[in-house]
Amino acid sequence: MSRRCEITGKGVLSGNNVSHANNKTRRRFLPNLQVTSLLSDVLGESIRLRLSTRAIRTIEHNGGIDAFLLSKNASKLTDRGRELKRKVEAAKAKQTAAQAS
Repeated sequence: MSRRCEITGKGVLSGNNVSHANNKTRRRFLPNLQVTSLLSDVLGESIRLRLSTRAIRTIEHNGGIDAFLLSKNASKLTDRGRELKRKVEAAKAKQTAAQAS
């Protein structure tokens, strides 16, 4: 399991620990990843994702996973994000077609 957010793609960064004597040693900055379940209204099911805390806050700010995926450009999403976006768009189109007829 990689240390990468499944929606935004935020991953591990590297840098230096710098001591008082100005010695530099390499270190890794790990993203704060959490396994979370988000409820999709359009799909009618819970989606389990490994997201960064910033992505969770952004999704909640946008009104849920459905609204976030529909408003986000597909080129800015990861492969899993694009897959979920396609599912949500297809389910929403099916839902609106059923309401129209």
